[in-house]
Amino acid sequence: MKLYLYLFFFASFFVSAQSNYEKGVALFDKEQYELAKEIFTNELLQSPSNQKIIEYLGDIASHQNKWETASLYYKKLTALNPKNANYFFKYGGSLGMRAQTEGKWVAICVVGDSKAALDKALLLNPNHIEARWALIEYYLQLPVFVGGSETKAQRYANELYKISPVDGCLAKAHIDEHYKRYKNAEVNYIKAIEVGGSKLTYDRLAQLYKEKFHDPDKALKVLENYKKRNKT
Repeated sequence: MKLYLYLFFFASFFVSAQSNYEKGVALFDKEQYELAKEIFTNELLQSPSNQKIIEYLGDIASHQNKWETASLYYKKLTALNPKNANYFFKYGGSLGMRAQTEGKWVAICVVGDSKAALDKALLLNPNHIEARWALIEYYLQLPVFVGGSETKAQRYANELYKISPVDGCLAKAHIDEHYKRYKNAEVNYIKAIEVGGSKLTYDRLAQLYKEKFHDPDKALKVLENYKKRNKT
């Protein structure tokens, strides 16, 4: 009888914990981040090493632009699972956002760790697309005197092209936009459309026409072309 009661209460506790976790996931998916954070924070007290809960808390902080908080959660994940490339990508990316948004002194303190984490992500997963995008942004946003470099950004764009041609074209166009080479960016966005044809590729070209060429009619035509080619 005692064993039966023990199993009953253990099963009840497990189901309750599982349902709370699932409720947190559902709230996260609905972008109700504060409510999801409350649930995941309570769950973390019960399971302090649960990687999925920690990741959700880091992702919530990222969505709320609380980059220091996000980086602390992601750093904990890299310690718990040092072979997970995505954890290092998220850690490096959150540090990179801190460098961009929290001033030059913070940037000086965190850029080295950001680069090291992103490099680690690529070491663990040489085909990690998002980590290369983050490194491109890293080299574009950093001033030259602390390591910014178009040459290095282009190198990662070339690597992206070998893994995912559409990402490579988009990355090259992004670099061109950053340096205000808008005609070159146009060429690369058109290549991205030819290679991939996703809505994202059309959206990026339309955005370029609207914001950089100040030609909303041309932007609208691009979006109409996408609709015509993707009629169901």
